[in-house]
Amino acid sequence: MSVVIVGGHKRMECRYKRICEEYNYNAKIFTECAGQFQCKIGSPDLIVLFTNPVSHTMAKVAKNKAAQDNILLVQSHCGSSNALRSILENNRRS
Repeated sequence: MSVVIVGGHKRMECRYKRICEEYNYNAKIFTECAGQFQCKIGSPDLIVLFTNPVSHTMAKVAKNKAAQDNILLVQSHCGSSNALRSILENNRRS
């Protein structure tokens, strides 16, 4: 399973990665807008969008990519580790 995390806090990247590993997700994390961002998202099983700590451009690209490629998108206002755990727990596949 793969997940792309868009937004969140730069200082939390390592923690996000560790949490994803606990739930057996391979994670790509984008806390800042990178060049060719839409191409770098790829085709994950899940996109997590932390809406408070993210630029409007990144949020728009993530939403469009999810709609275009029929990827599950979960939004959370908060970019905390507890929010990520809750999202991964609720979207766990057997």
